[in-house]
Amino acid sequence: MKIRFLFFFLLLLTGTQLKAQYYFYNGDYYEADVVYEIGGSIGAMNAMTDLGGRKGPGKNSVKDFNLKTTDLSGGLFFGIMYKNAIGLRLEATFGQVHGYDSILKAVAPTTTQRYERNLSFRSNIAEVVAVAEFHPFEMFGNYNDDKYPPVVSPYIVAGIGYYHFNPQAKLNNTYVDLQPLHTEGQGFAEYPNVKEYKLNQFNFPVGIGVRYDLSPILNIRAEFMYRFLKTDYLDDVSGRYIDPAVFANYLTGTKLNQALLLNDRHKPGAETAHPDGIRGNPKNNDSYMTFSIKLGLTLGRERTR
Repeated sequence: MKIRFLFFFLLLLTGTQLKAQYYFYNGDYYEADVVYEIGGSIGAMNAMTDLGGRKGPGKNSVKDFNLKTTDLSGGLFFGIMYKNAIGLRLEATFGQVHGYDSILKAVAPTTTQRYERNLSFRSNIAEVVAVAEFHPFEMFGNYNDDKYPPVVSPYIVAGIGYYHFNPQAKLNNTYVDLQPLHTEGQGFAEYPNVKEYKLNQFNFPVGIGVRYDLSPILNIRAEFMYRFLKTDYLDDVSGRYIDPAVFANYLTGTKLNQALLLNDRHKPGAETAHPDGIRGNPKNNDSYMTFSIKLGLTLGRERTR
């Protein structure tokens, strides 16, 4: 009798432990404390810089976001997730941003000379970020055999990244790199307070998203991520116009000609387009953002049969 009771107890205990391992989506996979995820993304990239924007004085805020300057982006990622609640993700993203003052033509009288300034840029973006991912429903929910975690899970992300950019402007139907032209006197002895900027820098991404499990091994996400930058030169515009005669002290030939043509491209009526006139706003650093759809493959769950 005791042996039968012990056998029944062990069988019940084993069944309970197995049931507790079931993945919440169905009974075909055992859940694991740690799972891995690989996947890709496609989406949209936009930037908030001194150029373009919307009606009124330019500001690095949602108010100046313009959907017309949105470009495509894509990426690949690898992640580790603990109990569907906390994760670490390494992701590479590639895209392009651009902006142009002529987009403000319809609202030119309100833009405090930004339309008349008539500057423009584009820049390819290549970045690698490491972010932590937090799913509050899983972190604070009381889930057990009878109440599995939700199939839809909102989350937040934050971390650090490293990216490359290279602002360019169009001249005679050819795109020209702007950083080597020192358009605002960056690094010139005549302008000691204007430092040269590097094309490879750190950024600080933060974002929100939502994950939906299509199956025990496949999920889809929608995610918005904003990057705080340490530079105001994503668009090569930040401070003031310089004396164009100074360019000849440092540049020659083609570069000198390009610098003279691209540092000042103003339209008639541009009151600030003169040496020491306002060219940009150094008080606000630039930023860029992505909205992406991600498809992920989850690894680490065992089939029950």
